[in-house]
Amino acid sequence: MSGKGKAILAHITLIGWIIALILNMQNRDGFASYYIRQYLGIMLCGFVGNIIFMSLHNGLAMIWGVVILVAWLISLVGACTDKKNELPYVGRYFQEWFKGL
Repeated sequence: MSGKGKAILAHITLIGWIIALILNMQNRDGFASYYIRQYLGIMLCGFVGNIIFMSLHNGLAMIWGVVILVAWLISLVGACTDKKNELPYVGRYFQEWFKGL
């Protein structure tokens, strides 16, 4: 599978991300690795933010959900267009924190 295919697959649910990670570990591709790291960051931010905001206020959790959806769309469009679109503010941190993937 091509790097672009693995990058797109990583954006399709947690199962897709796991499959893309396994495929990429067998045959490393820098483009796929970039988006695997980025989507891991998006998933973790969504999960942690949802827990925090649900305990504070449901409206905040809904707003956070929209922010995560926009981040996912930015990342998916970058993967589909063969461009490394770094997420604003947090994208560089995702690349640094998860560089082992």
